[in-house]
Amino acid sequence: MNKRIICVFTGTRAEYGLLKPLMEKIKKDIEFELKIIASGTHLSPEFGLTYKEIERDGFKIDEKVEMLLSSDTPIGITKSIGLGLIGYASLLQRLQPDLAIILGDRFEALAFAIACYVARVPIAHLYGGETTEGVIDEGIRHAITKLSYFHFTSTEEYRKIVIQLGESPDRVFNVGALGQDNIRKMELLSKEELEDKLGVKFKKYNFLITYHPVTLEKESAENHIKNLIDALDEFEDVLLIFTKSNADTEGRVINKMIDEYVNKNPLKAVAFTSMGQLLYLSTMKYVDVVVGNSSSGIIEAPSFKVATVNIGDRQKGRIKAESIIDCGYQKESIRNAIKLALSDEFKLKIKNVVNPYGDGNTAERIVSILRAQRIDNIKKEFYKIKDIS
Repeated sequence: MNKRIICVFTGTRAEYGLLKPLMEKIKKDIEFELKIIASGTHLSPEFGLTYKEIERDGFKIDEKVEMLLSSDTPIGITKSIGLGLIGYASLLQRLQPDLAIILGDRFEALAFAIACYVARVPIAHLYGGETTEGVIDEGIRHAITKLSYFHFTSTEEYRKIVIQLGESPDRVFNVGALGQDNIRKMELLSKEELEDKLGVKFKKYNFLITYHPVTLEKESAENHIKNLIDALDEFEDVLLIFTKSNADTEGRVINKMIDEYVNKNPLKAVAFTSMGQLLYLSTMKYVDVVVGNSSSGIIEAPSFKVATVNIGDRQKGRIKAESIIDCGYQKESIRNAIKLALSDEFKLKIKNVVNPYGDGNTAERIVSILRAQRIDNIKKEFYKIKDIS
């Protein structure tokens, strides 16, 4: 039996952390041959050379594609997309995959999706239908949806949105979010082991902070991160654990300001370019609140019954559990939201919160569906919703 070549693309540390359980399932399946493409920030010293994490986990990277310029301006990102297209076109010619798997909505993923579409390689897209109204990811995600053949969504509502975009219901599957697989099956560290690994000692209050640029906002990331840091600085007997921003527009501005704050407050704050999934999820388990605008605060944190202070519009439109507290960009709004998250009343309220993003068996569902699918013709008709008004 000829194995079908499944090509998994990863361009960032966070994306790989989510894809890992799916990659493990594909690697072990007798019907598939796994091929891995690492690109984007994985290959950047500035962002931690995180391709090494993939290799430490026992995976062979079949292709590495340099595409990231040392610039987070709109011009630099657009040029990075162009470089990615050139590199991805060549590797697809070499690998000849039967199917490509792409997760999410980043510009690196868009470039790979375009290359696959032109090369007539069918795409299975994870997490279409979601909405993040404050960032360019919103349009990129929907664009990748239209370039893709199979769709794996994290909730039933998102499945309906993908169908609304004209995708046939028989190719759109609600499977839950892969982040729940890691939480359910990964053996997380004890508090003592985590403190040793991070080189910190937990305090009365402990915050996990991740803030990414809001790329469709007119106000600068510098103002946003200043307000956040000023709000955090008002809390006493607290350990601030920062994970740095990605390669979006103004991401380097955010990282520079975080480094400056940590250097001035070494007893109160630490920062990591990349924690890896084990350290990150273990930290999330033991902190009092997750602060910032990362999707992990929306999708993963509720599984730990940990409050999330979600700042601004980056995640606007996503389905949210009751443990999520939305607030504005102002210092006072952030401070008040954190105080609410730390209150006994709110902790009691979220004690039995239900995570709407699945039960931890997403990778198995995806592989099972892929086993049953055969692609004889990649032409797609635009599915029309008959009862739309």
